[in-house]
Amino acid sequence: MKLEKIAELVGGTLIGDGSLDISGIRGIEQAGEGHITFLSKKIFLDVLNRSQTSAVLVKKEIDTPVCQVIVASPELAFARLLREFHPEPRPKPGVHDRAVIGRNVKLGEQVTLSAGVCIGDDVEISDNVFLYPGVVVGDRCRIGSHTILYPNVTLYSDTELGSCVVLHAGVVIGADGFGYTLDEKGAHYKINQIGRVVIENDVEIGANSCVDRAAMGITLIKKGTKIDNLVQVAHNCTVGEHSILVAQVGLAGSCTLGHHVVLAGQVGVADHVTLGDQVTLTAQSGTFRNIESNNVYGGHPAIPLGEWKKYVTALPKLPDLARKVRDLEARLNEIENNPPAR
Repeated sequence: MKLEKIAELVGGTLIGDGSLDISGIRGIEQAGEGHITFLSKKIFLDVLNRSQTSAVLVKKEIDTPVCQVIVASPELAFARLLREFHPEPRPKPGVHDRAVIGRNVKLGEQVTLSAGVCIGDDVEISDNVFLYPGVVVGDRCRIGSHTILYPNVTLYSDTELGSCVVLHAGVVIGADGFGYTLDEKGAHYKINQIGRVVIENDVEIGANSCVDRAAMGITLIKKGTKIDNLVQVAHNCTVGEHSILVAQVGLAGSCTLGHHVVLAGQVGVADHVTLGDQVTLTAQSGTFRNIESNNVYGGHPAIPLGEWKKYVTALPKLPDLARKVRDLEARLNEIENNPPAR
């Protein structure tokens, strides 16, 4: 592809020879002749100038002999070019003869049902949906257009997926919420979970993550949210638009997250907690209290990040501080037990 065409695709301004042939896209340390890369920070400028790359995506013009395409967000332009040069492979549309389809199933156009797919009764699947081998779709599920379910995804009954949803291998949507009460003999008595899960458009959920059905009502994942691998979303949670849940995050029941919330790796949120819009919890944080919008918290229990940094800084000094306190106590006791003569 000609460099001038690439500049047009990403809406950028070209500096250099637009007739260059670009054959691929690489990271700055792997890029060579015929490649285009991107520069995210000026500290990598020396790496760029030592490389043999043919072109670079930049935010502002830089001092380099390499041809430049100036764009508002080099990372975003790079991601779009990755999709252009390396489109996601898709199986051919059609229903495999080893797919099992229940009663009253409605299939849209260009639907792919791979070997081992099992579809329950009264299911609706829209256009251009891809179900990879081993996918199970329960009764009365709804799947929006251009949605992809990778191998061994399971949708329990009454699950609803919007358009352009991506569920990676092993994801389970709509399993029973974890609800029990004690009976007269002290045994755990199961509370039937009669709700469902609704996942809106443009949501992506990583491998082996789980979203539980509501006890009553719905568990809701709103549009644009991205969930990493090994994440647990419990019953009756609501996750707001365009939020990020990183690996091993755990949400207890009935949590409510606002829009653009970021939960870093291994964050835990206790039941019935509300996090406002644009809240960030740093890695391994845990909270059992509500957090207002536009805050960054860290630690366990989570507190404002500035305070948590002070605590973390002080923690290594505690042994020395404790020793000094013991020394002071000993000196004070010595003075009290042996007062100076007057």
